[in-house]
Amino acid sequence: MKDVLDLYRFVRKAIKKVITNNVSMTRKSLTARILKTFAFTALLTVTFMTAFSQEIPTDEANISEGKTLFNANCKTCHSVQNKLVGPALKDVYDRAPSVEWIISFVKNSQKVIKGGDEYAVALYKEYNNTEMTPFDSFSDEEILDILAYIKNETDNPEVVAEAVSETSEDAQADSAIPSTYLNAIVIGLIIVLALIFVVLVLITTVLTKYVNNKDLDKEDKEFVNQSFSIGATLSSKPFIFLVVFLFSAIMFKVVINGLFSIGIQKNYQPTQPIAFSHQIHAGQYEIDCNYCHTGVMKSKNANIPSPNICMNCHSSITKGTNTGETEISKIYDAIENNKPIEWVRIHNLPDLSYFNHSQHVNVGGVECQTCHGPIEEMDVVKQHSMLTMGWCVDCHRNTELNTKDNKYYDKLVELHKEDSDKALTVEDNGGLECAKCHY
Repeated sequence: MKDVLDLYRFVRKAIKKVITNNVSMTRKSLTARILKTFAFTALLTVTFMTAFSQEIPTDEANISEGKTLFNANCKTCHSVQNKLVGPALKDVYDRAPSVEWIISFVKNSQKVIKGGDEYAVALYKEYNNTEMTPFDSFSDEEILDILAYIKNETDNPEVVAEAVSETSEDAQADSAIPSTYLNAIVIGLIIVLALIFVVLVLITTVLTKYVNNKDLDKEDKEFVNQSFSIGATLSSKPFIFLVVFLFSAIMFKVVINGLFSIGIQKNYQPTQPIAFSHQIHAGQYEIDCNYCHTGVMKSKNANIPSPNICMNCHSSITKGTNTGETEISKIYDAIENNKPIEWVRIHNLPDLSYFNHSQHVNVGGVECQTCHGPIEEMDVVKQHSMLTMGWCVDCHRNTELNTKDNKYYDKLVELHKEDSDKALTVEDNGGLECAKCHY
C-alpha cells in the first residue's frame, strides 16, 4: 500500500510541475511535454502493476509444485527452518527487500551483487563470498511456487513429537522377546530338568529298596542291584557311535557354513581416511544422496564423490559438527596436493555379476535404503545387506513392477492377467534370466 501512495505522490508532483513550468509555452510544446510526462507516468504505472502482481500464491497445487522444485534444486544448500550452506529461508519474503528482488537474486545472484545492491552484498559477505548457483532457467511463476512452499513451511512448521519413554502395549506385542527374558527362561528350564532328575533318582532308590524286600531269584537280584559304571558307558559301542556321529554332523555344518560365507561381507565396516558421517549429512541435514553420488540416476555406478563436490559446501563450512576442523582440513589437503581421497570400498560385487544403479533407481524407483539400509542413521557406513545371488533373486521374485501410466508394459500386463491373478513382478519380466545379471 505504501508503494501505491508513493507512486501517486510522484505522478501528482510531475503533473503539477508540467503545468506550472509551461504556462507560457505554446500549445504545441505544452502538449508535447504533457504527452512525454504522461508516457513516463504510464510506464512507471505498468512497471509498478507488474511488480505488484508478483504475489506469493497460496493454492495447494502451487505449494506442491514449489516443494518439488525446492527439493530438486534448493534443498542441498538451504533449509526452511535451519541454516545450512546458505541462510534459513524462513520468512525470507519479509526479510528481503521485495519479492521481485528475490526473483532477480535467484535467477542471477552475482548480477545483483555486482550491481551494488546493499542487501545482496551484505548477504554475500556474511556467507564467506559463497556464490549461489544461478537459476536463470526458472520462470517467475516457478520461483513464486517455491516461495509458496517456503511460506507454507514457515506458517506451519513441522511438529516433532516427543519421545515416549514408556512402551505401549501394542508396541510390546509387536516387539521381540528381550534377551534377558530368554536367558531367564533357559535358566528356569535347566532348574526344572535338574529337579526332575533328582526326583527320578529318589524314585529309583525307593523302588530298589522295595524290590529287595521281595523274594527274588539270583539273576533278578543282580539286575536290580547292578551298579552304574561311567567307564563301561563311555567305552560302549553305542556311545562311541553317538559321539562320532554328532562330531561329524557339527563339523559338516561348520564347513558348509564357511563355504557359503565366502565373499559375503555383511556388516563390513572399515575405517575411512576421513571420518565422514552419513548420519549428519544425509540424516541431520537431509542432503539428497544423488547430490554427492551423481551417477546413481544415469550410470551403472553410483560413484564416490570427488573432493570438488565436497568443496561445494565446505568452501564456506570449515568446522564439522563432531570433529571440528580436523577432518575437513583433509579435504583441503587433498585438493591442494592434487591427490584423490583413498576411500575404502564397502559394497563390492564379483566381476561375474552385472548391476546397474540407474536401472534400479531411475527406472525401477528403488530407494537407496532398500539395499544399503538406513544409511541416514549410520555414523560409519557398513554393508547392510547380504548382496548374494539368493538375496537378489528373492528381491526379483517379490518386487512388483510399477506399470502405472507406462505404455511399455500395457501389453505385458494384459498377457500376465490372462494367466495369473497375482501382481506383475520383476521375475515375470525376465528378472531371473541368467543373462540379466551375468554377461
